[in-house]
Amino acid sequence: MNLSNLKPAEGSVKNRKRIGRGTGSGRGGTSTRGHKGAKSRSGYSSKAGFEGGQMPLVRRVPKFGFKNINRVEYTAVNLDVLQNLATKSGSSVIDFAVLRENGLASKNDNIKVLGRGELTTAIEIHAHAFSQTAVEAIEKAGGKVVTL
Repeated sequence: MNLSNLKPAEGSVKNRKRIGRGTGSGRGGTSTRGHKGAKSRSGYSSKAGFEGGQMPLVRRVPKFGFKNINRVEYTAVNLDVLQNLATKSGSSVIDFAVLRENGLASKNDNIKVLGRGELTTAIEIHAHAFSQTAVEAIEKAGGKVVTL
């Protein structure tokens, strides 16, 4: 059960509020709109973001900087992490599936290998991007770089 499938109990009946049907109904007179003001008038509709004349949040918050909508985000994995992974698993090929199994990447991540640490074994590494220092270190250790 959740909020999207709630419904009244079988056989229960609840009438809607009938507004503006005389003072005896308890909802006559001002018809639940209170006294005076824009919201009490007919035809009132609020502008999006209007805060009753107070400076709206959109105008209070400073606007600067730039967000590139085409930015490609990478999950960074360093060489020392890959070296530990290779010694632990004993495999010479580290690809996306191995990184996912070991919790270093999620399903839709792009992987970038960075050059921190040292490689002591020759490893074939499959990733979406590599830093220049990482490529040099992998090839120096006798490994192979495969860009996805």
